[in-house]
Amino acid sequence: MKRQITLSFEEVDSIDALSVEQKTLVEASMKACHQAYAPYSNFRVGAAVQLENGSVVTGSNKENASFPAGTCAERNVINYVGDHHPGERVLRMALSADPKALEMTGVLTPCGICRQVICELEKVQGSSIELLLHSPSGKVLIVPSGKDLLPFHFYLPQLKK
Repeated sequence: MKRQITLSFEEVDSIDALSVEQKTLVEASMKACHQAYAPYSNFRVGAAVQLENGSVVTGSNKENASFPAGTCAERNVINYVGDHHPGERVLRMALSADPKALEMTGVLTPCGICRQVICELEKVQGSSIELLLHSPSGKVLIVPSGKDLLPFHFYLPQLKK
């Protein structure tokens, strides 16, 4: 049997092409970059999520001299929501970067670990999370679900005793 997987996304040239809710979320993720702690890479990342109740929650990346101890903005905001807004579904997430001295030509996409965490959150909450991936150039990729970024994600039911 042969199956084809199609990834779905939309690209817009400016945040002005987004809905009011989407634009507000991207702007919140841009502001969250200023809260990042990135003294080693100078690559600041901000994440913002819109909850089902309309609240917007932000997070940023936190580096550490012991490099594996750092945490991405996406996981920071997801974990915060889990602790402080239990049971609230995440409707959408925006990501932005402030690369400082680095040149960034494309949009910011989540790392593999964050893609897996986003997919698991979608599974737990029973609904997709729209992703707004923002580039310093102004472009935004709109991805309907974490599954579109990680189509072969891993879930615990795949394990059997």
